[in-house]
Amino acid sequence: MRLEVTTAERELFEVVRKAAQALHQDAFVVGGFVRDRLLNIPCKDLDFVTVGDGPALAEKVSELLGSQASELTIFRNFGTAMIRFKDMELEFVGARKESYSTNSRKPSVEQGSLGDDQLRRDFTINAMAAELGADGVYTIIDPFNGLSDLEKRRIVTPLDPHQTFSDDPLRMMRAIRFASQLSFDIDPVTLSAIRDMADRIHIVSMERVSYELNKIILSPIPSEGFLLLDTSGLLNLIFPELDAMKGVDQQEGYGHKDNFYHTLQVLDNVSEASYNLWLRWSAIMHDIAKPATKKFEPGHGWTFHGHEVVGAHMVAKLFRRLKLPMDEKMKYVQKLVRLHLRPIALVQDGITDSAIRRLLFDAGDDLDDLMTLCKADITSKNPDKVARYLRNYEMVIQRLKDVEAQDHLRNWQPPITGQMIMDTFGLPPGRLVGDIKTAIREAILDGQLPNEFSQAYQFLLEEGRRHGLSPVES
Repeated sequence: MRLEVTTAERELFEVVRKAAQALHQDAFVVGGFVRDRLLNIPCKDLDFVTVGDGPALAEKVSELLGSQASELTIFRNFGTAMIRFKDMELEFVGARKESYSTNSRKPSVEQGSLGDDQLRRDFTINAMAAELGADGVYTIIDPFNGLSDLEKRRIVTPLDPHQTFSDDPLRMMRAIRFASQLSFDIDPVTLSAIRDMADRIHIVSMERVSYELNKIILSPIPSEGFLLLDTSGLLNLIFPELDAMKGVDQQEGYGHKDNFYHTLQVLDNVSEASYNLWLRWSAIMHDIAKPATKKFEPGHGWTFHGHEVVGAHMVAKLFRRLKLPMDEKMKYVQKLVRLHLRPIALVQDGITDSAIRRLLFDAGDDLDDLMTLCKADITSKNPDKVARYLRNYEMVIQRLKDVEAQDHLRNWQPPITGQMIMDTFGLPPGRLVGDIKTAIREAILDGQLPNEFSQAYQFLLEEGRRHGLSPVES
């Protein structure tokens, strides 16, 4: 079978073929590009294997591409090289064979043949290669029946899966990632081996595990990946807090929904609306503290009071352990977790302008994402209840628009700063400055004070007098 490619890819392959020919080497495109091209999925990452010196081939390709190519990067320690060409990323490596020790996923590497290189790959669908022949003829080399597995939409290892996963336990996460991304099934023997080898995941760095986890979260239907993580035994090992959400408790005839499956449904709902990875993480985390806050109240049922506050505190701890970024992305997830009950509470409290102002102020630029999360949180099987909640949210959204148009409070900062307060009364930094600033902010949010400097300054003077302060002479 021959691989069909685009005109731009054909032109690039001809450059690589000529470079390899000049070095008296054979060159092949391998792995993900071949798989994705056969599935008609766009792919901008191309891996080239040569029976010979990979970096030398990259240097020759870069020379032939000339000014069209960006700076060549060579990784001598790994025997690889990379070129960024137009919107594509090209990686070059010499064919090699690998062997592993029991306690490490770092292999011992030596030069090998194309067959050796294909043998070391994780799954049959990733072990296919295409020879870069003349006249645009790219014959597929498929020693492990990857074409058949593509047609059957299944994930299978080229070798015995126990050996494959023992050599590199990260491949267990990759199996689930590819199954989730492509909506493939994992071969039963392969899935059974993951269950057997799950404990081996502990020798893999959390950075690599989270990289694959993020790929699963960005899948079209991410719940499919999480259900595979659960059935394979990996979920409890890498994300026990999510695993702890499973199950329903019954007492005095009262039960509650299974928060694990509810969370997966919310994640899928968010994924239909947004490709934002961190909004999807917010869906995963929004009820993460329910196990810790669950209580039974006789005559009332199960409660999870304060789970949004406890959950927001848990986000930082979880991000740190999962080696996710401890920056604005983490703070964004914290914010959405902390605020996710606020919009529906507005309906229940009878939507006052003051409450709307506070939500606008607290959510800022993330308000639209918050509302996406809140609407995704409606997972009832009762269509009337869903419709009622959606109507309530639309009511809140309209009021938010009305108050925002009137008061312009999204990302608002009070007209009186802490420095102004210190300068006015000759105060040093301290709690009193913060108390006065808070009083001004609350008065504006409550609608007692217009959002303008002159009246806010008069309020400042009155608040100062209440604390026994007088303006300093300028």
